[in-house]
Amino acid sequence: MAADDTDHTFATRFRIPRRMWDAYGTAAKRHGVDRSADLVDHVRTFIREHGDEQELAELEAADQELAERRARKGGRPKKEQTA
Repeated sequence: MAADDTDHTFATRFRIPRRMWDAYGTAAKRHGVDRSADLVDHVRTFIREHGDEQELAELEAADQELAERRARKGGRPKKEQTA
């Protein structure tokens, strides 16, 4: 849980080798994938597959918060088209 419960999409830090992060970034870019969205999707999938009842309820609440936030802000940010 975020320290400030009003900040629904807080920035977090985790340790990963720089080369792995850079490789992930270039591979994601090549396939038109946003790293942040990909990581959120991975976390969502992991919770669905391995979460208990409470964790699944938290996921449901988090997805609802995201839906409400996007509705207020005009939807999910659009991908930038690269030539």
